[in-house]
Amino acid sequence: MNVAETKKIKPKHDSKSSKILKPFFEKLKGYGEPERKQIMAAARWAAGLHYSQKRASGEPYIIHPLNVAEILIDLKLDYKAIIAALLHDVIEDTVISRSDLRREFGKEVESLVHGVTKISFLRGKSRTTQGMETIRKMLFAMVKDIRVILIKLADKLHNMRTLEYLDPGSQKRIATECLDIYAPLAGRLGISRIKDELEDLSFKYLQPQVYQQIKSFVAVNREGRSEYLRKVQEAISVEAEKAGLPVEFETRAKHFYSIYRKMKKRGKPMEEIYDLLGIRILTDTPSMCYEVLGLVHKLFMPIAGRFKDYIAMPKSNKYQSLHTTVMGYSGVMIEIQIRTYGMHHTAEDGIAAHWLYKKGISKEVVKEKELSIINKLKSWDGAKAVSGEFLEEIKRELLRDSIYVFTPQGDVKELPKGSTAIDFAYHIHSEIGDHCLTAKADGMIIPLKNELKNTQVVHIITSASAHPHLNWLRYVKTARARSKIRHWLNLHDTGLIIDRNIVARRKEPARFSQTIGKNETSPEEPEKRILDKSKIGIRIDGERNMMIRLAKCCNPSTGDSIIGYVSRGRGIIVHRADCSNLAYIKDFDVRKIEVEWETVSPKATRRFKVTAKLITNLFSEIEGALRKYNGHLIEGKLEEIDQDTLTGFFTVELDYKEDFGKVLKNLRTIPSVINIQTA
Repeated sequence: MNVAETKKIKPKHDSKSSKILKPFFEKLKGYGEPERKQIMAAARWAAGLHYSQKRASGEPYIIHPLNVAEILIDLKLDYKAIIAALLHDVIEDTVISRSDLRREFGKEVESLVHGVTKISFLRGKSRTTQGMETIRKMLFAMVKDIRVILIKLADKLHNMRTLEYLDPGSQKRIATECLDIYAPLAGRLGISRIKDELEDLSFKYLQPQVYQQIKSFVAVNREGRSEYLRKVQEAISVEAEKAGLPVEFETRAKHFYSIYRKMKKRGKPMEEIYDLLGIRILTDTPSMCYEVLGLVHKLFMPIAGRFKDYIAMPKSNKYQSLHTTVMGYSGVMIEIQIRTYGMHHTAEDGIAAHWLYKKGISKEVVKEKELSIINKLKSWDGAKAVSGEFLEEIKRELLRDSIYVFTPQGDVKELPKGSTAIDFAYHIHSEIGDHCLTAKADGMIIPLKNELKNTQVVHIITSASAHPHLNWLRYVKTARARSKIRHWLNLHDTGLIIDRNIVARRKEPARFSQTIGKNETSPEEPEKRILDKSKIGIRIDGERNMMIRLAKCCNPSTGDSIIGYVSRGRGIIVHRADCSNLAYIKDFDVRKIEVEWETVSPKATRRFKVTAKLITNLFSEIEGALRKYNGHLIEGKLEEIDQDTLTGFFTVELDYKEDFGKVLKNLRTIPSVINIQTA
């Protein structure tokens, strides 16, 4: 499209468009006159391009980019980011090309818009694959310019605010992606205001009845709780005034999803979660924060194990604050956060508070090296980025909370929460990981598979004879450690082929030809016949670089019982063990091979299906029934099948497979359980 054609779109304005744009223009007072003019020009241009388009709600489409831009104005982003927000859908949804956009608003705006544009032209690829590639593209664009992800988060937030207009299937799909990817990403960037709202909106559509129950519960006696907190604030304020400490208070209402997570973590119903509201205390300097903490602990008894010092040890997203839980009046627990005003700004706006572009000044240098998520993305090579495991690695490593552990020399290392000493060893160096024998944490020997705790001092003990084991893949949490272990095992363990998160076990016979399935004779023992073909195993022409593929007929996924088939020329094809097509593969019994998921538990694992009455604490009741037999819930998912019933699949890990029958019997005693079936 040429410039002349572009200009034909511009005049499509009427009084209705002007009325929609006017309130937006009034919110641009924080920008200089030249910047305001460019933003207003972009808004008019976007309104013209989207002129005939409507949203699912029936509103003019331009409402969406205007709202996205307003979210970023609240974060005080620079004017080019606001322009990109206004135009973020024009490449995808209008006739405008990247070159047209660059011509009108420059290369920087065009690059930002391209970074958030969906990939929708991968022919023959599923929606899941396209979505994964879009996320991959967006995250790597973020490495070059952090504003890309902030525009996308604002886009997601407004879409979630208007999700009610979509069909239930789309609502659940979008909400799941939001809870899995975008809310944690906002958290990693420290933007709590966006993270909290995305979590609550996702929760609202994924578990609507539980959401409404929590919402109603929180609303009951809200005034009573607020009055109680005012009493606590007054007591702290009096002591702070005596000490000459300037303080300001905020009443902090817990968002609904955090209450739900707390119920699951503690295994308690809503009625037993007392700290629904908290107090945030703001003061001037870090030293004053500690003085205020002393006053709080003087007034109210601190709860053991519930104090965290994020000032001395900030989170990876630069969050800083003191957290303490105390026993207040009448035995009610209260969560209290203490921070400076600057720390509060960072906690609310995250990266936007420090690394972006401030009003009235030139572009600052983005301190990428200070943001761990950027460094991690940079360290992932292109091959990993386009693999089918990319999205799972993102969820498992980039988007989970971090811990900080120290080397014996005092160097701090950031790792995903749940990381083991093996992850730590590979984080230091590949050779240390490959020869890791055991580990010490704070001077005590610990199992290599144990999860490390925050602020531990970890010492890795190596040995020349030590080497990786297959079980290590079951314990590690980081992509680096998993990649290095796979590499070592593929090079040195001739009985294994590891690819696509699957382990194929191969038994190497001592002397048989390549022909599969015939009763072979040995030159030394011409009359001896090999009758047990399962003892022969599979010989694959000495090939080490076999490809492992997932069968499209049954689409096995992690946790399914699986079996492999050595195809001719196409590597190892992995089917679900119950795949109906296996019966039609004529040489399957001869060419089958043992395969398993590399992350499967080394203990006995079993799956079961639960149908139960709708209650809020079913997870905790199931976990309680399992603990009696040292069972551990590996994964589980519940869905509502109607207004009164839940159904879901669970995977449990047990020390002894014989205990599974006892566990099922125990689970059936849960009052809300209607039916349990083995899966």
